[in-house]
Amino acid sequence: MEENKLPLEEEVPNLSTDETSITEDAETVESVKSKMQQEIDELKDKNLRLLAEFQNFKRRSAEERLVLHQTAGKDIIIGLLDVMDDCDRAENQIKKSEARESNEGTLLVFNKLRNLLQQKGVQAMESLNTEFDAEKHEAISIVDAPEEMSGKIIDELQKGYYLNEKLIRFAKVIVGK
Repeated sequence: MEENKLPLEEEVPNLSTDETSITEDAETVESVKSKMQQEIDELKDKNLRLLAEFQNFKRRSAEERLVLHQTAGKDIIIGLLDVMDDCDRAENQIKKSEARESNEGTLLVFNKLRNLLQQKGVQAMESLNTEFDAEKHEAISIVDAPEEMSGKIIDELQKGYYLNEKLIRFAKVIVGK
């Protein structure tokens, strides 16, 4: 009957194992696992830092693009402010003269220039009868004034302007003391 043995029933050879080599192999495997896990953790940390840095870069770029877009024509607008000052002076002279009706076309051009600058985000600063603020005003002169006008702006020699709520030109003023 021995001839009818199936291959599965054959005896498996007895493998003798050395317990110390198994322990050493297990320690080596654990050491390698530990090093690999440490490397994985370092790579994850590096990846997170790079992702955060990239998101900060995108945010800063978007902010810079927005600021650049809002102030793209700043130099041209600042140059036009001198023209605007001349228009204001000419308009005051026209209003004082008797030939106002003949200069209505000129006044329309002045208003058109004002409206165009306002559409681009330019706003005139209101300074008369307000407290002097060194961050917005440039004091050209200090004159004696009634006590209620002490520290306030009495006259405005040159208007100050904002471009999209950022100061682009200080107002030149006379302050009461």
